[in-house]
Amino acid sequence: MKVADRDLDYLKLLARQYRTIQAASTEIINLNAILNLPKGTEHFLSDIHGEYEAFLHVLKNGSGSIKRRIDEIFAESMLAKEKRAMATLIYYPELKLPLILKEVDDPDEWYRISLFRLIKICRVVSSKYTRSKVRKALPDDFAYIIEELLHEQESIENRQEYYKSIIETIVQTGRASAFIVAISRLIQRLAVDHLHIIGDVYDRGPGAHIIMDRLMEYHTIDFQWGNHDIVWMAAAAGSEACIANVIRVGLRYSNMTTIEDGYALSLLPLATFAMETYAGDPCIQFMPKLSDEKEYTQQEINVMAKMHKAIAIIQFKLEAEIIKRQPAYEMEDRLLLDKVDYANATVTLNGKAYPLNDTNFPTIDPADPYKLTEAERLVIEKLKLSFQHSERLQKHVRFLYSKGSMYLVFNGNLLYHGCIPMTDDGSLQTFNLDGGPLGPRESLDRIERLVRQGYFATDSPEQKEDGLDMMWYLWCGPRSPLFGKDKMATFERYFIDDKETHAEKNNPYYTFRDKEATACKILEAFGIDPATGHIFNGHVPVKVKRGESPIKAGGKLIVIDGGFSKAYQKQTGIAGYTLIFNSYGLLLSAHHAFESVQKAIEEEIDMDSETIMLEQTFGRRIRVKDTDLGRELKRQADDLQALLEAYREGYIKEG
Repeated sequence: MKVADRDLDYLKLLARQYRTIQAASTEIINLNAILNLPKGTEHFLSDIHGEYEAFLHVLKNGSGSIKRRIDEIFAESMLAKEKRAMATLIYYPELKLPLILKEVDDPDEWYRISLFRLIKICRVVSSKYTRSKVRKALPDDFAYIIEELLHEQESIENRQEYYKSIIETIVQTGRASAFIVAISRLIQRLAVDHLHIIGDVYDRGPGAHIIMDRLMEYHTIDFQWGNHDIVWMAAAAGSEACIANVIRVGLRYSNMTTIEDGYALSLLPLATFAMETYAGDPCIQFMPKLSDEKEYTQQEINVMAKMHKAIAIIQFKLEAEIIKRQPAYEMEDRLLLDKVDYANATVTLNGKAYPLNDTNFPTIDPADPYKLTEAERLVIEKLKLSFQHSERLQKHVRFLYSKGSMYLVFNGNLLYHGCIPMTDDGSLQTFNLDGGPLGPRESLDRIERLVRQGYFATDSPEQKEDGLDMMWYLWCGPRSPLFGKDKMATFERYFIDDKETHAEKNNPYYTFRDKEATACKILEAFGIDPATGHIFNGHVPVKVKRGESPIKAGGKLIVIDGGFSKAYQKQTGIAGYTLIFNSYGLLLSAHHAFESVQKAIEEEIDMDSETIMLEQTFGRRIRVKDTDLGRELKRQADDLQALLEAYREGYIKEG
């Protein structure tokens, strides 16, 4: 572009960073070189639901990316057993090394062979990055040595001894084990350039806090919030209704590890209240669904059931407060405590009376059923303080705000967790926010601002309350893009045996999303070219056992919730989908159940996966210039070119 086309003031600011023609020229050369590198590998995961062991393993193996590299590099030179051992060593170097060394006769020789192989793998996975980017990823202890080995050509005759001497010295100085650990971690890091989490780290499984710790360490990541994430975010921000929901779900699935051990949230006030209030109540309908993770005594189970009932009743009362102050939510049908005939033990829904299976309501005043008792109010206030003062929880939630969003457009694809709400005729739903109807993208942008003010608007109580209420709505509202159902039938499932009342109708989106025309319409609404773009969606597990496919809308929409959570695997038949988007195309992996880290290490049992190539470039690799990053780098190069012309034409003098 010509200098006249540019703002001279902007170019003068740019000249402070690039003070000479040489500096500007060098950077243009660097940027153009980067543009022609292969694009980095993107890794997509969703609906992890606290299953930290399986998640950490998938993170380590890059959904099979590392194993595929080993197979390609050593196709003819290593046995299948050796490849499995090498893969396991890269995934778990600290734990696998001692086991291997027990079995080898000559450790030094094994070290030499393994180091050569690991360096070869590292060269391949690092080859799509600049030296500068690789250098930033190098471990401090071995940075210089690894850089030398990665860029050394041992096949060149006059460099062979130099290369071999480095390897030999690593072995002879007793640093081989530490070096293997360092280079294995580097391979893991370089195998994936960017990680996408498409929602729902929380609930069901025991290790959401462990997963969040690991995500905070990850080199580059984005996060699309799921309904199970948003309810935790709101709880951390002080939403009493969401605090009650988080605790209720934990008690329902006997999953208290994240609540009590992970975040040190004290449930003693609730336990004390529940034991006193429901002392003679067996709370049969509130017996927790027991998991395989932990064994409980019968006394512990009974206490959890009482706590479960206590927090459920508190939840119904707190939710009523939101429904009444937010009439625009149109959720009056969820006000059920005043529909109960306490004398006859029935509840009326849609004009029909249903018998209740539980008639003990010691904290409900039939004349004012939604009023919290003084004891209930004290319990929720103490729980709220605990959530707001949990340092680890607040750290994790701030991370979700800094890296997260309602949706993301990335490299020409659209990522979101739940759905784009639709009407019964297949039209995209509009939302009346800020006094006027908003389309899908605009409404999600406005909702995201509300979510952020629910946490950060501490100097405006009204704004904060509106934000917290919206977060609760996203958890369970009938048109929530994160929930995707007409109601959350919590009361009915606890108190009514008739299963017809338990039904939760999916948003029409889940019917229409199979159609290519629907996917194209959604992509266009978000400014994406439907000819090349895709939608990556989570939230609803793909029931493979029933013949359902994750590939929908003619390949335009991919569902990657295959059931990471053990709770869903009986329905799905698999243990989760993950997606890889590398410079050769899109690969979808269907994973089988992960047994344990111990078996992965001792028996070299990887997480068996079946990989499908969804789209292939057939030899034409996707380059950085084809990505969002490439477009930004191209803009920078254009700016620098204008600066170069400004120097040469005398508009700006060199610094």
